[in-house]
Amino acid sequence: MKAREKWLIKGRMEKEEQEYHHKRKESHKIIRNKKKTHMKIVTESIEEYQKHNNTGKMYQRVNQFKKGYQHIFSIIRNKKGKLAMNTREKADVWKEYFDKFLNTEEPRELIKKGNKEISIAEVQKLAIEDYR
Repeated sequence: MKAREKWLIKGRMEKEEQEYHHKRKESHKIIRNKKKTHMKIVTESIEEYQKHNNTGKMYQRVNQFKKGYQHIFSIIRNKKGKLAMNTREKADVWKEYFDKFLNTEEPRELIKKGNKEISIAEVQKLAIEDYR
């Protein structure tokens, strides 16, 4: 990155350009080697699972490899409907939710089941039937 900045700042002189391209080639070479070693480790682990007749683990590893990297998004919405993306905002949203959820005496509202609303008495009746 520094070589590129130097090249761009100094008016793209020949020396800086060569240095930039050299550094870029170097970094690509390092990345390529890292990928090769990772591939080698993955294929060796798959072969090892196959040798030990652990087909479940083997196919799990193959599928994981075929899918590649899957980023897991953990974004939630606050009360206003805006996205809370950083850790602090998410913690505040969960804090509010659990404060409201856990610090109520008794639910007095109607509870929705699918499209129809059911009363608390019906919920208690259903709960008693579940225990039997």
